[in-house]
Amino acid sequence: MTITGFDLDMTLIDSRPGIKAVYDQIVVESGAAIDTSLVVTRLGPPLEWELSQWLPAEDVPHWADRYRELYPSIALDLIAALPGAHEALEAARSRGRTIVITAKHGPNAALHLERLGLGVDEVFGQAWREGKAKVLRAEGAGIYVGDHVHDMEAARSSGAFGVGVTTGPCSADELTAAGAGAILAGLEGFTGWLDAHV
Repeated sequence: MTITGFDLDMTLIDSRPGIKAVYDQIVVESGAAIDTSLVVTRLGPPLEWELSQWLPAEDVPHWADRYRELYPSIALDLIAALPGAHEALEAARSRGRTIVITAKHGPNAALHLERLGLGVDEVFGQAWREGKAKVLRAEGAGIYVGDHVHDMEAARSSGAFGVGVTTGPCSADELTAAGAGAILAGLEGFTGWLDAHV
């Protein structure tokens, strides 16, 4: 049985419109000068990291909580599955177990998967870099699919095979340098890659 992990934002879903809309509301409520268009070009790190680029450190916990509170009502309907996501999950599940490991708040990640019909066996939220590696090791995952260099670093650190997709902010060269063993333009190519390599 193969256990395959997937990142969420910009790997399985295009979360940029929803995330931008929530940040736009945070701007309205907080008065902070957040460049919400820039924010969605660098998705991957945790929410608190991004908020800390725009807000005083002492204000970050409050606005992180407010962001997560606003997220379901604002973001969900604006976000779609990326091409090939359903097929990739089905292919992985046909060979074993599938998990999602994401820096996103776990309950909000689960809402996306349920709304979009993206079936996985378990969701692990608020995990980033070494946090993702810890989950991969604990679950015995053999493959991790992600769009960010930190996803590939987590795969390499855990001993999983990293599959990088260039649907997010990182280039093929960056993903390879971070430890990706395979590079795909998107999840449309995942089933064929899995058939050939597993």
